[in-house]
Amino acid sequence: MSSMTQDGRITAMLGPTNTGKTYLAIERMLGHASGMIGFPLRLLARENYDRIVALKGKHAVALITGEEKILPPRARYFVCTVESMPTDRFVDFLAVDEIQLCGDRERGHVFTDRLLHARGRQETMFLGSDIIRPLLKKLVPKAEIVTRQRLSKLSYTGPRKLTRLPRRSAIVAFSAADVYVLAEIVRRQRGGAAVVLGALSPRARNAQVAMYQEGEVDYLIATDAIGMGLNMDVDHVAFAEDMKFDGRAPRRLTPPEMAQIAGRAGRHMNDGTFGVTADCPPLDEEMVEALESHSFDPLRHVYWRNSRLSFGSLGLLRRSLETHSEEPHVIRKRDAEDQRTLEAMARIEAVQDRATSPDRVKLLWDICQIPDFRKTMSESHAQLLSKIFFDLTDGPERLATDWVANQVKRHDRTDGDIDTLVNRIAHIRTWTYITHRGDWVSDPVHWQASTRAVEDRLSDALHDKLTQRFVDKRAALFMRKLKDGGSLSAAVKSDSTVVVEGHAVGHMEGLKFVPDVVDSANAKPVLTAARKVLPEELARRTGQIEAADNAAFSVGPKGSVVWLGAEIARLEAGADILSPQIRVANEEMLEGELRKRIETRLRTWLTGETQERLGPLLEIKQAELEGAARGIAFQVLEGIGGVSSDKVSSLRRDLDDEQRKSLARLGIRFGTETVFLPVLLKPKAVEFRAMLWSVFSGQFPEEGPPPAGRVMVTRAEDASDEFYLAIGYKRVGGHAVRADMLERVAQMVRQAAREGAFAISADMLSLAGVGHEAMAAILTDLGYRRGEDVEEEPRFIPRRREPKRRPEGEQKPKGGKPRQQTGEGGEKRERKGGPRKPKRKEGGPRGPKVISSKEPAMRPEDSPFAVLQQLKLAK
Repeated sequence: MSSMTQDGRITAMLGPTNTGKTYLAIERMLGHASGMIGFPLRLLARENYDRIVALKGKHAVALITGEEKILPPRARYFVCTVESMPTDRFVDFLAVDEIQLCGDRERGHVFTDRLLHARGRQETMFLGSDIIRPLLKKLVPKAEIVTRQRLSKLSYTGPRKLTRLPRRSAIVAFSAADVYVLAEIVRRQRGGAAVVLGALSPRARNAQVAMYQEGEVDYLIATDAIGMGLNMDVDHVAFAEDMKFDGRAPRRLTPPEMAQIAGRAGRHMNDGTFGVTADCPPLDEEMVEALESHSFDPLRHVYWRNSRLSFGSLGLLRRSLETHSEEPHVIRKRDAEDQRTLEAMARIEAVQDRATSPDRVKLLWDICQIPDFRKTMSESHAQLLSKIFFDLTDGPERLATDWVANQVKRHDRTDGDIDTLVNRIAHIRTWTYITHRGDWVSDPVHWQASTRAVEDRLSDALHDKLTQRFVDKRAALFMRKLKDGGSLSAAVKSDSTVVVEGHAVGHMEGLKFVPDVVDSANAKPVLTAARKVLPEELARRTGQIEAADNAAFSVGPKGSVVWLGAEIARLEAGADILSPQIRVANEEMLEGELRKRIETRLRTWLTGETQERLGPLLEIKQAELEGAARGIAFQVLEGIGGVSSDKVSSLRRDLDDEQRKSLARLGIRFGTETVFLPVLLKPKAVEFRAMLWSVFSGQFPEEGPPPAGRVMVTRAEDASDEFYLAIGYKRVGGHAVRADMLERVAQMVRQAAREGAFAISADMLSLAGVGHEAMAAILTDLGYRRGEDVEEEPRFIPRRREPKRRPEGEQKPKGGKPRQQTGEGGEKRERKGGPRKPKRKEGGPRGPKVISSKEPAMRPEDSPFAVLQQLKLAK
């Protein structure tokens, strides 16, 4: 690079994006024997380096960026970032891209320096936006300005929902967090997106862009990094926001900045569009007009900093950085990162003591230019730079090899999330920059290769993480095939997985297809393809159901019928409690004939289950009974094997001996509290009874029946007394007690009561399995009340109704008429209630002893016998 010679030609090629400026500049450079071109981004430099290598070969092309240097011995063409352009190298051709960045607050001073001083011996070209034209004429009056017109039309399409953006869209946000949020939404709705951030390494960025360019994804989510000439096939640019943080404060994008980004839409002769999405407000007419016509207000000033620095002392260096320009439209850059770092270092006394010679001051300035790629200017970065300065000014004046190795090794890890990997890449980029200063480290070639290898590993891991998080490869494949007009093939695997084009899109649960593609824009064609194979699969499964053993089916929660772990039908209330209906799952692909075949098989299974678990109850249903026995049988059937004793007390009194024997042969046992079938108190029968009652009543207590073998449980709040009676339990004292155990407890209490007032005994507590308080509650529900305490121990007596007082000398006779009592020695009164029953024959059956009570008169329609007229038992 040298000052312009008398014969050197200077050209400023200005115009909007997609004018072919960069392509022409590279073509011009390759027409010379040597050349150099500076780009605003490392990513862009790498992209164009690869293009030129493809044309001229690796031996002829060098790449120079802050943290990457590829310098073949006989390189003729140098591709650089603007900051890294070597100022001491002479070339025939020189170009600087995006020269309008002279007006950028952060980096403008570097571009302005190149505009003023960078020249090729034969030809110099400055490429950029037309907004710099007036200032460029003033600063480089001999430059020939050539205006280039955009090759395609750029049009505004207004706001669109994120999910309605066309394919081949780039969606622009200005923070990594916002980029991630947008990418997540696009992944869910459109299958995925590539992600481009300024913090990505070239390798990770190229891998992401390759997915987009090759059509694996149709959407790109990026920061404004894409505005700086990154060439991709973008048809539409959508701004998700129009505010960015410029290092100082959030501000709205300027029209030229928006144009730089929007101009990425449309390639070569293909027209492009731009618009807004997400929370970005619509663009006003003035902005739209400016972007479509590429007409913007020119730059009013450029940033500049003195590049002829004095290294005589630390003070001279600081003063030379403060030099002002005499041009009114040139503003001195005051707070560049390297200058702020210098000011911080200069306040350290140990640094002042060592920076006492021009070489030391120059070294300090070079160290201050080590970039903090995390963009945080943290204390840890300042500490790192201080240590580097101290090490390079002490002893061998090299960084200790062990220390460098430890620093590199710290970041050589590929675990962690996206932000962790991005942070590690930022750290290793700093070390890559340091190792490219060959006079700072021992064996620089080794360390350059080491840091590059670490960065590559981190970049590959980052690309994988980005892809895993933001790309649904399955949906991306479907999109490509559908876009090409192809059809999708589907199949059902042996493990019930439904696959389309080899990718799982759902699975079969019994007779139901459960898709896991539900929120993608391509869900409809994918599910359509999957459903094409369902009729054949459902027919195959119907055959499996028909051939399956009864053991393959079970009753699940809320009356569901389960096969292979999945619900295939439900039980619903039928004509009576023992005859539930079977409703096969309402799957739209299940044909009527298949449904009937499944219902027939399940009916056979249910009949077998009912016979196996409730066989004695079915015998009662078929029994030929008459009179009171018939009425009791009906009540037991309605109660699925159990009924409260007081509900059939009147029927029970009317049983004759033969009827009692008939009921006993059917397994029915009469207790003082319940009438029940002991055989139906087994766990499997109890579980089945609970299911039948719940299906018929529509009530499904959350806790369900008691655990197998439990004879007493605390009564569940949502379970009714009817539920417990139906499963062979009865509620007493806040507990549900199994019928047989309840009768044992009641019998023990009756025996104690025969002796008069009684106390709760240890035997009672042991048999009931409860404490004193709970036992007292049980006694209350069994018809006892607390009497007088004896020695502070409660006593219980039967609870009886108080008789009505009658006039003295009268008794209530049969028929309700009073009669005179006989005097002492008078005739014996007739027994109340009629003649005494004959004595039981020796060896004959004894009916269970009950505590009887008088029943009020009952109307004919209230009599339990009223239902017998409609009860039809098998003859």
